[in-house]
Amino acid sequence: MELFNVLTVQQARETLKAHLPARTKEEIVPLLYGLNRILSRDITARDDVPGFDRSTMDGYAVRARDTFGATESLPAYLDVTGEVMMGQEAAGPLGAGQAWVIPTGGMLPPGADAVVMVEYTEELDQHTIGVTKPVAPGDHLVRRGEDVAAGSVVLQAGHRLRPQDLGLLAAVGVTQVPVLEPLRVGILSTGNELIEPEQPTTPGKVRDINSYTLYGQVVEAGGIPTLYGIIEDHFDSLRNAVVKALAENDMVLISGGSSVGARDATAKVIETLGSPGVLFHGMAIKPGKPTIGAVVEGKPLFGLPGHPVSAMVVFDLLARPIVESAGLHRPRRIFPLRAAITRNIHSATGRDDFLRVTLRRREDGALVADPVLGKSGLISTMVKADGVAHIPLTKEGVEAGELVDVWLF
Repeated sequence: MELFNVLTVQQARETLKAHLPARTKEEIVPLLYGLNRILSRDITARDDVPGFDRSTMDGYAVRARDTFGATESLPAYLDVTGEVMMGQEAAGPLGAGQAWVIPTGGMLPPGADAVVMVEYTEELDQHTIGVTKPVAPGDHLVRRGEDVAAGSVVLQAGHRLRPQDLGLLAAVGVTQVPVLEPLRVGILSTGNELIEPEQPTTPGKVRDINSYTLYGQVVEAGGIPTLYGIIEDHFDSLRNAVVKALAENDMVLISGGSSVGARDATAKVIETLGSPGVLFHGMAIKPGKPTIGAVVEGKPLFGLPGHPVSAMVVFDLLARPIVESAGLHRPRRIFPLRAAITRNIHSATGRDDFLRVTLRRREDGALVADPVLGKSGLISTMVKADGVAHIPLTKEGVEAGELVDVWLF
């Protein structure tokens, strides 16, 4: 594969998708642990919900036709012949010209087809009421199976469970849910210049940043990360570490070693690991051009740039969607915000640019984005920023006041 035969973000995503199998590993978890998890199978209702016709109001169960024509000046008079007890089956049928006292949620007696709200009745004595407003069949009640019909698919495979979904599953008696296993992600940092954070710096050495930012991003996306430490920029050492990480994880992230430097071995290592190997080496983006995208025996593997900003941006563009597709948590960002950029920014046509920005509101309420300028090796610029603004590859830049899409961190 030719180095820097660059792909756009969309092309890179489509290329990866074409070589990745559908996620099928599942686990069964208790319903309350299913929140934000993704269903691995369809869920079918065993019972109707509700399981009986029930009232939605306090009032009287009636036959609707017995109330037709009722007015305040000429009520429809009904005999009160029974009462529905909450949580119990109706004790008998309701006949013509009769009414039963019924609470909200109570089961309608056989023969009843509507409920008159207590506000539209007047009590003549203990056994007789006058209905002052007519009801139609179905008024103020929920029919059996109106919410969920037995045998119907209530939630489909691939659905991410929300709080309301837990309630629905509880209603149909589901207490254990089949969900996708989250992705396990191995993280390696390469470079002879790297040292661990607890070590003192010496000339030529820098502390490892990417292991920690990527670890946080994986957790945030709902994956389970494992750090494999700093690997020297040497073919055999890197290959041994990557082989181990691939065997123990569903995805591997390698930061550093993706540029065209003669000592960088990442692409060469990946090509020895399995099919199809490196799918692209280079993307039409800034920051993050020297990114490597690969799939090895069905597992995605990314060679991320060594600069912290570049590595984080590329993770969000390519790796995050894959992790979130089976993740433990709700995706962080569903759609971008629109904000007015506050200064002119140049960009090259044919390249997607991702610019760090802070957001604020002007006095008129408009949302504006202030660029955070700085090189891609400066982690502090990511700390100061609220997100990244996207300058599409079709544009040569943006002018001050122009609206841009901003993806929040």
